[in-house]
Amino acid sequence: MEVRHHRFERISMDSAKCSGKPCIRGLRMPVASVLGYLSGGMTPAELLAQWPELERDDIAQALAFAAAAMEEQILPAPAP
Repeated sequence: MEVRHHRFERISMDSAKCSGKPCIRGLRMPVASVLGYLSGGMTPAELLAQWPELERDDIAQALAFAAAAMEEQILPAPAP
């Protein structure tokens, strides 16, 4: 069963696709793959040309999703 993320409508998770990893709009394109291609030097235009099913807003939401996942958390300092 596909579930959409509550904050990111273009991010979905489905245990039957990509082992339940967050994906773009139910496609078999994990958010991690989009991030990996971008961090490897691929431009958004190159991504869109390579995978025409993707949309520019998908890339933006993948980045926003990653940023939200990495939000700073305050942890207590260990005792000396």
